[in-house]
Amino acid sequence: MPVHVLLFEAGSDTEGIHSLEVNGTTLVLLFEDPDDAERYAGLLEAQDFPMPSVEAIDRDEIELFCTQAGYQAQFVPAGFLPQSAEDRLLIAPPERNMDVANWKEELLGQQDGGGAGTPAGEVEPAESVGADAELEAFRRRLEGLL
Repeated sequence: MPVHVLLFEAGSDTEGIHSLEVNGTTLVLLFEDPDDAERYAGLLEAQDFPMPSVEAIDRDEIELFCTQAGYQAQFVPAGFLPQSAEDRLLIAPPERNMDVANWKEELLGQQDGGGAGTPAGEVEPAESVGADAELEAFRRRLEGLL
C-alpha cells in the first residue's frame, strides 16, 4: 500500500525527508491521503520552510527505511482527528521549526564521513519549544532594532 511522505530535493544527492522530533523520538509522517500531505507541505511553505514534494512510496519500504535509520514511522490515516497536542503535529507543523538552512551541507558532510547532522524538517522537542519562546521573542526584538 502506498503512503505519501514529504521529501526535499527528491532524487538529488541532498535528498532529505521531513521529520519531527517529539519527546526524543524522530517521527516520519506517512500520509494515507495525498491531499493531507500536500496541505501539510503548504503549511510548511507558509512558515518559510523549504517546499517539500509529496512522494508516494510503498509503506513497507519506508517503514524499513525508518527502522534502519532509527526513526519511527507514524501513519496518518485519511480523516485523522487529533486528540492531543502531540496528535496535532500529525496534521499541522509546529509553529517553530529548527533552522534547516544548512541541512544540505550537513548531509553532504555525512556522505563524506563528516559529523552527524539533523534530518531535514526536524523540529525541536515539545518540551524545549516553550522554554525557547522568550529567547525567540527577544531575538526578534533585537533584529527589529537593526
